[in-house]
Amino acid sequence: MNKLAVLISDGGTGSNLQAIIEAIEKNILKAEIVVVVSDTPDAFGLQRASKHKIPTLIVSKKDNLTELLHSKYSVDYIVLAGWKMIVPVDMIDTFENRILNLHPGLIPDTMNGVVSCPDGSGGEWNRGKFTEKALQHFLDKNDSYAGSTVHFLSHEFDFGPILKRCFVKIESDDTVKSLYDRLKNEEHKIYIESLISLCNE
Repeated sequence: MNKLAVLISDGGTGSNLQAIIEAIEKNILKAEIVVVVSDTPDAFGLQRASKHKIPTLIVSKKDNLTELLHSKYSVDYIVLAGWKMIVPVDMIDTFENRILNLHPGLIPDTMNGVVSCPDGSGGEWNRGKFTEKALQHFLDKNDSYAGSTVHFLSHEFDFGPILKRCFVKIESDDTVKSLYDRLKNEEHKIYIESLISLCNE
């Protein structure tokens, strides 16, 4: 049984964490969340973890999170779910190709590449943009599709080996909220599918 650490913050509602919890409880995902880590006690996801009796941990910049996850919790995979703190280099090296991140953009397979959307248009990488700014960028560029990417974290910012992508058709009357409401459902699916491909062997 693979051990997961889910890293959250106070920027969202913890819906990705909830999706993972439900997939495990339904035996769709064969893994165990051994700890939910937050950089603040105000993260709503901590309540979700507590409700399901999952251990939680509040850390600050001075804590050696890499050592905690490696030695104390013996984590197999780290799942970033709204985590705001910079992931240190030693963590990326210790957990090489074992830190999953969800990016609100279409990360290409190569640095100079472009992802093709279902209609053949080029997808927006949205490198360096967080959720609302990334979604606004899709709208500002008059793109036909928005999308998100699950990838392994690497030393290059918002880049790394790709696990899954999803696409959502942009409607003419879309706002950031309406677009994100639809995209979030697809994000949950690809995050679970990515974890299943890693853990259900």
